[in-house]
Amino acid sequence: MAKPAKRRVEGDTAPTTSKRVTPPKVRDASPGRYTAPRTGAGKGPSPRWVPVLMFALWGVGLLMIILNYMGVLPGSSDGGNGWYLVGGLAAILGGIMVATQYR
Repeated sequence: MAKPAKRRVEGDTAPTTSKRVTPPKVRDASPGRYTAPRTGAGKGPSPRWVPVLMFALWGVGLLMIILNYMGVLPGSSDGGNGWYLVGGLAAILGGIMVATQYR
């Protein structure tokens, strides 16, 4: 079905305008999205002792565990109580904690 043609009223030259008023667009100085300030930007690289301590703790922990199983450490050959293993694992964990501070 075809649409009927619009009627034109004589004397009507301009279309009717709406009485709705739209406010002008305001340009805001802020971009609209929050950006958190950078906290670690000015710290720079880590001191030399951080990676040295990290690898030293890993090495000491691994060495303690290996020497405990080989029976070289005192008290580990006659059954031992496992404190060398605990100390070795604690040293490795300490190395991991130091590694989180490396930049």
